[in-house]
Amino acid sequence: MSSVTDFLLNRASEPRLEAPAPGTAILEKAFAAASRAPDHALLRPWRYLVIEGEGLNALGELFAAAHTDSNEKKLEKARKKALRAPMVIVGIASPRPHRKVPESEQLLSAGASMSFLGLALQDAGYGVMWRTGDVAYHPTVLEGLGLKAGESVTGFLYTGTVSSRKPIVPRPEVADFVTRWPE
Repeated sequence: MSSVTDFLLNRASEPRLEAPAPGTAILEKAFAAASRAPDHALLRPWRYLVIEGEGLNALGELFAAAHTDSNEKKLEKARKKALRAPMVIVGIASPRPHRKVPESEQLLSAGASMSFLGLALQDAGYGVMWRTGDVAYHPTVLEGLGLKAGESVTGFLYTGTVSSRKPIVPRPEVADFVTRWPE
């Protein structure tokens, strides 16, 4: 198999991230890779927001505003979630009506684009962690990020330099999730 397959077999999410985050040239190349996701009818049903610096504090405030509990410790924990990395890239699915391409297919395309983005950043030597959680679906967060009607968050891609690698996660055996049809 190729080096691409070897790379994929060794890919891992990295939750412990610190500065520096990817620079402009790396981001441009990673977003170019993201644009190569399978995309029936070339609809490009995705867009991204890059958040860093003071923007991370604003994102933390959005996370806190989405929290239903007024307990200050819980609100502070919600705020700190945005500070887990020096950069957060928000993936946004932006489907549009099309007679041949259903919304579900466009959402899959947006997810594939997000995955390609993460892989490109990892290939450039950065760590990534794709997160969602309740905040990815909360109207306060969606409005605060400027999502339009019909758009949704595909995830928050935390990225930066890996500060310490997490332990290796056991992977399933192929036979546990693949069968031949018909048997």
